[in-house]
Amino acid sequence: MNIYEEVKDAESIGIGGHIRPDGDCIGAAMGLYLYLKKACPSACIQVMLEKPADIFSCISGIDDIHTDFASEVGVFDVFIALDTVKERMGSAEQYFDGAKKRINIDHHISNKGCGDVNYIAPDASSTSELVYDVIGDKELLDIEAAKALYMGMVHDTGVFQYSNTSPKTLRIAAELIAYGFDFSRLIDETFYEKTYVQNQILGRALLESIMFMDGKCVVSMVDKKTMGFYRAQPHDLEGIVNQLRNTKGIECAIFMYQTDILRYKVSLRSNGIVDVAKVAMFFGGGGHKRAAGADMQGTFHDIVNNLSNQIAAQLRSAGKNI
Repeated sequence: MNIYEEVKDAESIGIGGHIRPDGDCIGAAMGLYLYLKKACPSACIQVMLEKPADIFSCISGIDDIHTDFASEVGVFDVFIALDTVKERMGSAEQYFDGAKKRINIDHHISNKGCGDVNYIAPDASSTSELVYDVIGDKELLDIEAAKALYMGMVHDTGVFQYSNTSPKTLRIAAELIAYGFDFSRLIDETFYEKTYVQNQILGRALLESIMFMDGKCVVSMVDKKTMGFYRAQPHDLEGIVNQLRNTKGIECAIFMYQTDILRYKVSLRSNGIVDVAKVAMFFGGGGHKRAAGADMQGTFHDIVNNLSNQIAAQLRSAGKNI
């Protein structure tokens, strides 16, 4: 796909992503936005996402995002959904549905394509990598757009240490840092650096984690009361599940936080044996083999039991004693 060829005649272009946008979603959206502002200077281009976390304030154009999802454009000529299916776009879904042309770019294996034009590549490290792929004229890619795309790739690869990192991923990363931004500082500011509150709630989650399945699985949960005590927001919980996954001997890590009465946002991570995308899809979610998630209903113990049945079946099939 050449994204310019798909949108060159459009007078209005919308860009959206999933609810609770993460680094890849934000990086892909802002990288594409900054590129299209140069490639299609006469078009009205708008990004519609929920408010990004403060750590992403270093990304150029971040204040241009329509976080209120209000637009003077009634019907977009083109609307591009990044890193998601349309059902997870929140208030942007109405604009995607109503657009004259819909484009879907994603790297989640659970996404079968929801646009008139789809570019779904589950083997890619990130949607930011795919956005780089579809930009045909790299001469219009400037330092700020390159910085955004690099940041997105960093977040979805765990700074290029996850199994979704390919030789192609590293070649693209090299091409992006050649634009000259301070990539080391960018990684520190958006990936590693944590606020005092984030460190506190991370410590609480680790302290109250529980190992089970003969030490092959670990789970932790943060409820609304705890989040209120620390005055924490959902973005303050990012990275907890990855830290749980780093526990020695663990094959699968589960982290969940309460969003409402008997409702939880569940994140799953695997060290390779368990395909957590299959687990998440069983409960209406999705993701990748080693990183996936779902929104689930029930008590904490009910959800853990339900997840355990699916995880245990895979471990037994792999010959693991639990």
